[in-house]
Amino acid sequence: MAYLCPVCDYVYDERFGAPREGFAPGTAWAEIPDDWCCPDCGVREKVDFERKEGASR
Repeated sequence: MAYLCPVCDYVYDERFGAPREGFAPGTAWAEIPDDWCCPDCGVREKVDFERKEGASR
């Protein structure tokens, strides 16, 4: 599953994780802390991300 930031279109894809943020590939969205902010824009928090099926990098 993948999740999209509605401000900057950053995609968190569980398959790839976010290594620069400390989330290894395969890290489930549920494991991301609730206070995590978008690493690209810093504007939106996890709760604001939109679930996207079939998204890729």
